[in-house]
Amino acid sequence: MLQSKIDQLINAIQVASPANAKEVELFRQQYLGRNGDIQNLFEEFKTVPPAEKKTLGKALNDLKNLAETKYASLKDNVGEEASHQEVDLTLPVIPNKLGNLHPLTLTRNRIIEIFERLGFNVEDGQEIEDDWHNFSALNFPDNHPAREMQDTFFIQKNPDILLRTHTSNVQIRLMNKKKPPVRSIMPGRVYRNEAISARAHCFFHQVEGLYVDTHVSFADLKQTLFHFAKEMFGKDTKIRLRPSFFPFTEPSAEIDISCLICHGKGCNVCKHSGWVEIAGSGMVHPNVLRNGGVDPEEFTGFAFGMGIERVTMLRYGINDLRLFSENDVRFLKQFRAVM
Repeated sequence: MLQSKIDQLINAIQVASPANAKEVELFRQQYLGRNGDIQNLFEEFKTVPPAEKKTLGKALNDLKNLAETKYASLKDNVGEEASHQEVDLTLPVIPNKLGNLHPLTLTRNRIIEIFERLGFNVEDGQEIEDDWHNFSALNFPDNHPAREMQDTFFIQKNPDILLRTHTSNVQIRLMNKKKPPVRSIMPGRVYRNEAISARAHCFFHQVEGLYVDTHVSFADLKQTLFHFAKEMFGKDTKIRLRPSFFPFTEPSAEIDISCLICHGKGCNVCKHSGWVEIAGSGMVHPNVLRNGGVDPEEFTGFAFGMGIERVTMLRYGINDLRLFSENDVRFLKQFRAVM
């Protein structure tokens, strides 16, 4: 009884001639599917007397191999026919759609261009950092809040390894490998354990600046950042310096520019103050110079760090930081022609 069913399926498979991909798929489902004819025969095979199992088992395997071989051949034939379909030369051409740079990349390139004209070169550093280069060498006390878990992503099971919280970590490595004069900017991605909102994110981009030489003064810092603001945002941009505190600089100042989104009227980006902070800055602390292998009695220097996202928001009038990482094509296409 089972043998006759096997013979019937062999004949059916041999004469089957599906004409298109849909019919080939129906062939597969009928014979090789989970509930197909061959699988049903294997279920029936379980009730066959032991004396017949060897013969009928071989016949079933041969049937399955035949069906699989036929299916593979049919797939190849259908694919070959599809590839040889005639091309309609009267159809309109598909436009060549070029990609465009991300607005953060455009801003990063512009920042590099401005500072390169001032004599700064570009340095890079690692994103997975140790405590010494990210905190201790930058004069962070052991009990500084930035060391606590709510601000920093520490690598599991190793409290000495973390994702860098700023690009200032490159300062120490740069001073250790290069003697003054040092004049460099250090763009890169940084990470902080913060709630995501229109004004903050758990990862963002910074550019660090460092200038170490003899007779470097706070006036040099102020003029450098003033020139940058004018070049980046236009000659009518206003700038102000507010006294602040950073462990790695002394004296320290925060740099604000007039809000280019609301033009001083007040918005969520400038916290309705009319001013937007773009950078933290100051004279490099003597302890940081020593940790970098630089004699603070001979050399002085200034440093600054700014968020590339913040600069981009001001440059293009964007009011939500989250847009940069959502990869919405409708948003990104707006910057196709921006250079």
